[in-house]
Amino acid sequence: MSVEKKSGYGDIEISEEAIATLAGQVITECYGVVGMASKQVLKDGWAVMLKKENFSRGVKVKKTKEGLVIDLYIIVSFGIRISEVVQEAQKKVKYVLEKSLSVDIAQVNVFVQGVREVE
Repeated sequence: MSVEKKSGYGDIEISEEAIATLAGQVITECYGVVGMASKQVLKDGWAVMLKKENFSRGVKVKKTKEGLVIDLYIIVSFGIRISEVVQEAQKKVKYVLEKSLSVDIAQVNVFVQGVREVE
């Protein structure tokens, strides 16, 4: 699955992995987000923090009639309001992806897979 755009200069095709990597980079810049977790946590049974080169493993991208649906799996910092972190992360990811890719984002779902204390 990819996003296709047509312009006066030709066709542009954006891969699912490129969208997932961009979303992963954006969310890790959000306040309170310590890192990304694998989307396979339900199979593994525990959250593993992903490194920068693996951000796309913590993001699921689906294409629907209304637009893209982005599922993000994150680990948050201990001692802050999780609901506030999630709301701000959803807003930022939606804004950046819509502006960068010029596509509609139907939903940004954030799944908190763990809490870590930051040293």
